Amino acid sequence: MGFLDTLLGRSKPVKPDLDQIFGLSSAAITLEAATGFRPTGRGSVCFRAAEGGAFARLQADVQELLDADQGPKVEISNDSYGYTWLLATHPPEELPALVTDLHAVNSTLESGGFGPHLLCSLAGFRGPEGQRLALVYLYKRGTFYPFAPLPGDKRDNALELQVRGAIGADLPFEQDLGRWFPVWGAPGL
Repeated sequence: MGFLDTLLGRSKPVKPDLDQIFGLSSAAITLEAATGFRPTGRGSVCFRAAEGGAFARLQADVQELLDADQGPKVEISNDSYGYTWLLATHPPEELPALVTDLHAVNSTLESGGFGPHLLCSLAGFRGPEGQRLALVYLYKRGTFYPFAPLPGDKRDNALELQVRGAIGADLPFEQDLGRWFPVWGAPGL
């Protein structure tokens, strides 16, 4: 970074560390002990699909890789913002397998040159009273944040802050609360 960048307030973006996604497994144990939230066995990766045959082949390879085991097939959907969601499902007690699938999708897209198209990944959790929660990994920031949706496109900010306090030592959390973007209707929530 140069002197002019410093004067103008520009900074280099954080290089994502995809291995941080593996921290979800230990964070889930802490989360359950502190708040009673348990994994749902559902998680997803969000990316902007690129045009062209190379990306289509890579997306097909990712789906084939994840569908190779005996578990449920991977589901692909598109949201109203033009993003593609790849949903992986495992039994709730197999969170490490789900985390491995999420990591595989992210690293396959990144190694294929499509890292800039990745937006986020998330793993879903359910609370003791049926509350929904996602731990969201922001690819471009290399950080996590909790998202707790409520009915009517509202969110439970108090619960999100409680979750950050409970597992903040297990995962690198996004410090800028303004970047805790809602992911309404995300598959896996």
